[in-house]
This record gives sequence, C-alpha cells and structure tokens, in this order.
Amino acid sequence: MGTTANQDQAIKQFQSIMDHNESMKNTYQNMHQGYPTETLVRFLKARDWNVAKAHKMLVDCLEWRIQNKIDDMLAKPIIPTNLYRAVRDSQLLGLSGYSKEGLPIITIGAGLSTFDKASVHYYVQSHIQINEYRDRVILPTATKKYGRHISTCLKVLDMTGLKFSALNHLKLLTTISTIDDLNYPEKTETYYIVNAPYIFSACWKVVKPLLQERTRKKIQVLQGCGRDELLKIMDYSSLPHFCRKEGSGSSKNTEDGSNCFSPDHAFHQQLYSYIKQQAELLDSISPIKQGSVHVGFPDPDPEDAKIAKTIESEFHRLRNLNGLSNSLNGLKVDGN
Repeated sequence: MGTTANQDQAIKQFQSIMDHNESMKNTYQNMHQGYPTETLVRFLKARDWNVAKAHKMLVDCLEWRIQNKIDDMLAKPIIPTNLYRAVRDSQLLGLSGYSKEGLPIITIGAGLSTFDKASVHYYVQSHIQINEYRDRVILPTATKKYGRHISTCLKVLDMTGLKFSALNHLKLLTTISTIDDLNYPEKTETYYIVNAPYIFSACWKVVKPLLQERTRKKIQVLQGCGRDELLKIMDYSSLPHFCRKEGSGSSKNTEDGSNCFSPDHAFHQQLYSYIKQQAELLDSISPIKQGSVHVGFPDPDPEDAKIAKTIESEFHRLRNLNGLSNSLNGLKVDGN
C-alpha cells in the first residue's frame, strides 16, 4: 500500500478501535466491500493521518448511513420513469468507460446541468445512488476483471455552457460536495476539467489557493476538450463524447449513442434496472412508493463553506464586470 512506519501504526490503532464497534458492523461491511483496511486508509488520508479525527469521521459517516438507510438506497428507484429521465436530463452524470489501468471514468456535465426538473431531494438521491452503485457494483466488478483492488475512479468535468446562472445551483452543489467529502472520501484519483470557459478560469484563480494541497494535486485543467491528454490514459472507446473533438461540448444528441449523460446510455439503463430489481426483492417487505428519499444534509465543512462563498463573490464580481462591459458597448453603439 506504500505506507510509512508511522502510517502503519495509525492503521493498526484505527483497526483496533473499529474491531470493538459491533453496533455499526453491518453498514460498515456494506461500505468496505471486503476491503476494511483500505477503507480505514481513505478516512485517515482525509484527516491527515490523525487517528482520532479519522475515527470520528468514520463513525459520523456510519451513523449517517444508518439514520438515512443508505444501505437500502439502491432499492429505491426514482419513479415514475419519466421523472427519472427528467432528473437524468437535468443532472448530467455518467460513466464513459474505464482507464487503461481499469479505473472507472465518471463524467459530469457541470456547465449544462440545470437541476430544474425535480426537487433538490431527487438530485441528492440520484447522486448518492450513483456513488453507491460505483462502490458496490462497478468497483468490485473492475477489481475482479483487472485482478487487483480498484477503489477509486477518475472524473472528467465538462464546463461547456457554464454561466452566471450556475450561482442558483451553488447551495445544492455544496450539499452534494459535502456529502461526498464526509461520506465518500478519497474515492477520486484525479479530476480532469475540460472545455473551460473564461468564467471558470477566473474563478479557478481565486479558488485554487484555498484548496488543501492534497485536493489541489488531484485537479488538472486541460486545454480545450482535453482529447490528446485523456487518450494517454484511456482508449478512444472510453473517451467521453464531449472530449472527442474540439468544440463538441456536452451535446445532448450524439449520433452513435455514446452520450454518457443520456438515460438511454448503457450505464444508466443498467443502473436503473439494477435499482428496480433490488426494489422488487424488497417489495414483499414494503411496497415501492413514489416520492423522493429525504437524506439528512450534513453541515458543510468550514473550508467548503469558505470556498462556496468565494465562488459566489467571484461570480458576482464577474457578472457586474460583464454588465458594465455590455453597458459600455451599448453606449458605443448608440453614440457611434
């Protein structure tokens, strides 16, 4: 695992504490999927190898899972189907394939996601379901296929279409980010940012210094659609559709069916079928109900809250500058 002597000691100390935690054993097993040591290491990394802080983080996570019945999340389909399709069309997430090393490639249409077709709870439910499906189905399958433990993924974020109106989604995105930070730490190897417009570049300059070094190292802002750089780590068949040619962006329509955001893409079809099958297994105990799953939203980490505030301030500054520029252009046109 490539750990130092001090880190090995921290792992042993953490293991001995968790061995005595019987009340949370079931949800912990569901979470670690047969790799408890690797799971402890993830939480230790997230808390800079401080055992007490990592233990508190893990216990809080397990309590959150129990209170919100996260173990059953993959048996709670978003129904009816047209509502699920609406969520998919407005929260652009997908799986485009695998890297040459076997890591799943999660795709996010950050710029064109509108989050305007359903309540906040449906978007949070959908996000958690994809996390759980990744951890309980995709990663174990990749582990078996590639003959080595695979516990992380790559994420490619498409910034095509990013506008000032993204501010409207900031609270929801901060909630989702906090859920990931606190309950799914260290699951992403690298974040690749592609098709970044000026508005992103300007925000990135002020946000980058606020990030922890560990996080900063994981983020790579690629030129244009990032095609050439990404093809070094994945085959063309796994390249997200918005990276296949310059200026392609998060097109909603691709002729070859490779749009990994589409509810008709193989990944989403498999995911939705899996959730419906799991729901049918539980149906004899409690019938499937319509309505979103209400998950408790954790309070944002102070650092995350600071970053969100900085993004908001920068967006307002850029919008004001843009408004001033438009006004000046208008004056020039009117006054020749």
